[in-house]
Amino acid sequence: MHDALTRAGRTLRLALLIVLALLFLIPFYLLVRNGLATERDITAPGWTLFPHTLQWSNLTEVFRDPNLPLGRALLNSTLIAVSTTLGTVLLASLAGYGLARIPYRRANVVFYAILGTLMVPAAVTFVPSFVLVSSLGWISTLRGLVIPTLFSAFACFVFRQYFLGFPKELEDAARVDGLGYWRTYWRIVVPNARPVFAAVGTIVFIGAWNAFLWPLVIGQDQESWTVQVALSTFTTAQNLNLHELFVAAGVSIAPLVVVFLLLQRYIVAGVERSGIDD
Repeated sequence: MHDALTRAGRTLRLALLIVLALLFLIPFYLLVRNGLATERDITAPGWTLFPHTLQWSNLTEVFRDPNLPLGRALLNSTLIAVSTTLGTVLLASLAGYGLARIPYRRANVVFYAILGTLMVPAAVTFVPSFVLVSSLGWISTLRGLVIPTLFSAFACFVFRQYFLGFPKELEDAARVDGLGYWRTYWRIVVPNARPVFAAVGTIVFIGAWNAFLWPLVIGQDQESWTVQVALSTFTTAQNLNLHELFVAAGVSIAPLVVVFLLLQRYIVAGVERSGIDD
């Protein structure tokens, strides 16, 4: 009887997971289905699982649209997301390691001050940040799109929590060999902390790729548009090409899917080792 209940519970959980997975995949199915369809198939009153004829030419059409610089926008988003990820991970990891390992009597005060920035609404700092970037002449530049977004209190918190649980024996051995904090960080800590670096980097990359408001305000020149800003032009266009919208949306999320699939195990491992739940 107990074994039967156990098998029934496992079957029920498996069925629930399958249903949830299918619900999660519905938006991706709609992107593929409508992206390879004609306008008539998309707006037809009768629904078909897939169009009778798949329009593969839609993939090239969206890149040839003169009103939608999708290729340039993808390049800009890649440069911004990669630069933001590298800069944020470097600064946050250094700050987290310093707060966790370098003796300083006010380290906790500094740490709580950093956490306090998480409670400040983004709307409060948005206008001052824009005025500062504008006064520096960074409008429609990579510097203006990247540098103001490099500070991440959340990333600093995750790194600090992880480094608090990092084996001190490894660092003590490095001290014996004559390494200071800087060389210990690069030679000992970083190579042994790849999961948390990958986890934080993935989260930062996804956030930078999906950012919309700041790139919209700073990237005023079409040459500096990100993919999210380029996609927003569909909502203001007088003639809306639905199939181009779905193709562009599908292309824009493809890099995120690839990054997540490649690094998802590091995300789980990094969060588990960061001690967030402690």
